Amino acid sequence: VQVVEFGGGLVQPGGSLRLSCTASGFTFSNYDMRWYRQAPGKERELVATISDTGSTTYFLNSVKDRFIISRDNAKNTAYLQMSSLKPEDTAVYYCFAYGYWGQGIQVTVSS
Repeated sequence: VQVVEFGGGLVQPGGSLRLSCTASGFTFSNYDMRWYRQAPGKERELVATISDTGSTTYFLNSVKDRFIISRDNAKNTAYLQMSSLKPEDTAVYYCFAYGYWGQGIQVTVSS
């Protein structure tokens, strides 16, 4: 099983960034996908989830109305579209699927 994140980087406050998570080694379309993040000195927190069909989503209160989670089961890929980014969104973002974690990807929001 492999879970790999793409798309992190440095962005200014108010900017946007899209993270991708590509997974393999299991039947992607049968499992929920989750995005977590961990800021320095803080515990890892659940940011967003999407059900296997994409019909149900969940968002951390602090990112509602700013983040969108989606998936393309034909591409074995989940996405996290982040808008109106704030410095407090700075963290390592992790994808979680089928009991496996990705390696994490840094998102830094700074001017």
